[in-house]
Amino acid sequence: MKLATKLIHAGAEPDPSTGAIMTPIFQTSTFTQEAPGKNKGYEYARSQNPTRTALEKALAIIENGKHGLAFSSGVAATDAVIKLLQPGDEVICANDMYGGTYRLFTKVFEKFGIQFKYVDTTNTDNVASAITDKTKLVWLETPTNPLMNITDIAAVASITKAKNILLAVDNTFASPYLQNPLDLGADIVMHSVTKYLGGHSDVIQGALIMNDDELREKLYFIQKSCGAVPGPMDCFLVLRGIKTLGVRMKAHCENGSKIAGWLRSNSKVAKVYWPGFEDHPGYAVAKKQMRDFGGMISFELKNDSIEEAKRVLSSTHLFSLAESLGGVESLINHPASMTHASIPREERIKNGLSDSLIRLSVGIEDADDLINDLDKAIG
Repeated sequence: MKLATKLIHAGAEPDPSTGAIMTPIFQTSTFTQEAPGKNKGYEYARSQNPTRTALEKALAIIENGKHGLAFSSGVAATDAVIKLLQPGDEVICANDMYGGTYRLFTKVFEKFGIQFKYVDTTNTDNVASAITDKTKLVWLETPTNPLMNITDIAAVASITKAKNILLAVDNTFASPYLQNPLDLGADIVMHSVTKYLGGHSDVIQGALIMNDDELREKLYFIQKSCGAVPGPMDCFLVLRGIKTLGVRMKAHCENGSKIAGWLRSNSKVAKVYWPGFEDHPGYAVAKKQMRDFGGMISFELKNDSIEEAKRVLSSTHLFSLAESLGGVESLINHPASMTHASIPREERIKNGLSDSLIRLSVGIEDADDLINDLDKAIG
């Protein structure tokens, strides 16, 4: 089945009681039982809910996986993966990553004795050399947030499989439409479903997808025991969002390509971070493992001052100044003070994230209107 068809039909079956073509919203906290321990597959909505079940099936199908688990947020999904570990275990992760993930790792899990090593994963030799007998997990983002760095998932997977180490990939920026890490050897795919999968900036949700049965049981136990599950209305909204992922991502990619090219030609822009440029260091890998290059772009101005960046950030009209990404509407963001503020400044600067960096989530509006908006803001 082709991807465009999967996106429409994944997890969707007519309701047997009414024939409703859309999955019902099962707004209930509990389910009656015929006798103690005898039920119709559902007992209590923290453990299972039919709307969530439909979504989890859909998530697995569109990521070419066997199992899907939905969580109350992307951070909650990440939290569940780290709870697979024990004190003393080590995690290798990218030195350019979402600030909320960094905060979770450093401020929550380090105090429980889990160690995190941050390396430039674009060079897979760095991953191999960082591994010790305590390493239990490698955590990747590709493309990374916000510098759009690209890591070769298959190359890292060959390293982790040889060492019996789990490989998890945050696939939020690419979405299943552009990239499928399980096909490249990853063990777990994580999504902030809030972003492209939901697609309309109206839901907070996360997801994990995997193939291994035992791994699924461990993560399901964490999901139901810790309780960070989404409500049925949120699941319904994401099921609806997935149906249009294909057409939305085509528009995001087309607009992203036009705007990245325009920014690069602008005399007031110093550097544009977008993996679709042939001279991008990760272009060859991105072309190999992605179907297109996405609608996420970061850039720096030639007037490299935070004051000038803030002026531009506050001067757009179609690009709304807000955190998050992946919605149909375009957003503009200042990572240093917004999404990545939890990362110490010295760490941000060391990893190439300047105080003046601007990040765009290019929406699906008319590209000419978006370019005109940026042109007026940049001045």
